[in-house]
Amino acid sequence: MVGEDHVVMDSGGESPPFDTSVAHVARVYNFWLGGKDNFAADRAAGEQAIKAFPEIPLSARSNRAFLARAVRFLAGEAGIGQFLDVGTGIPSANNTHEVAQAVAPSSRVVYVDNDPIVLTHARALLASGPAGATDYIDADLRDPEQILAQAGRLLDFARPVALLLMAVLQHLDEADAPYQIVQTLAGALPPGSYLAISHPASDINAAAMAKLAATLNQMMAEKVTFRDRAGVARFFDELDLVDPGLVQASKWRPVSESEAASPAALWAGIGRKP
Repeated sequence: MVGEDHVVMDSGGESPPFDTSVAHVARVYNFWLGGKDNFAADRAAGEQAIKAFPEIPLSARSNRAFLARAVRFLAGEAGIGQFLDVGTGIPSANNTHEVAQAVAPSSRVVYVDNDPIVLTHARALLASGPAGATDYIDADLRDPEQILAQAGRLLDFARPVALLLMAVLQHLDEADAPYQIVQTLAGALPPGSYLAISHPASDINAAAMAKLAATLNQMMAEKVTFRDRAGVARFFDELDLVDPGLVQASKWRPVSESEAASPAALWAGIGRKP
C-alpha cells in the first residue's frame, strides 16, 4: 500500500515532535499564507520579514497560484501523469495531487520534504483520489539519490515525470552544489519530462529582497540564497523552456489580469527535457 511504511505523528494534545522555539520555513510560509500551523517564533520571523518586504505574503500567494497553474498545464496540455514535488511544505489549498487529479484522475504524486511539521500533515497529502496514488518521502533535497530511490516505489521513471521545485532551491547555497543537485534529479528523468521551478529573486525589488534575505537568515534555522534571473535560468540548462519562458511568477500564464498584476518577487518557469 502506498505510504504504509511512513510513520505520521499526530500531536493529539501532546508536545509536537519538533522544536517550536526556532522559526522554520514551512511554518513561516504557512503564516504568510494565513494558515494556523505555526508558532510564536514563526510568526515573529514572518512579521519581521513583512517589515523588511511588505509584499512577501502576496509573493507567497503568487507562488501557490503559479504551482496550481503549472500543475494544470502539466497534467493537461503536457499530458504528464507523474509528479515529484520536492519541498512540499505544509498542506494548503490546491495541493499538487488535488490539482493534477482534478485534470487527470490517475495522476501519481510523490511529495518530498524534510520538515517534521510537514510529516505530521502527511496524511492530508496521501489522500489520493481512487484512480491515482500519492506517497510522501521524508528526505532532504541535498540527497537527490535518496529521493530518486524512494520515489521509484510509486513513479515509473521509464515514463515522463514532472519535477516540481517550488520556492525551495533558495535553501541551497553555492556550497551545496545546487545546479548539480538539480542536474542529478532531472538527469534521472526520461525525455519528455518537465522541470518546474519558482525561486525568490534577488533582482526584483532588489533592495527590499536583500533586506528580506538578511532578516530571514538572522531568524530562521534554514538559510536562504536569493538568485537573479540568470542564476535561476542556469537550472534549465539543456532543457527547452515552455512559453512564456522564465518570467516573474505572476506573469507565467496568469488566468486573470488581477493575477498577472499580483506582486511576486520570484522567477518562475517550466522546461521540457528533449
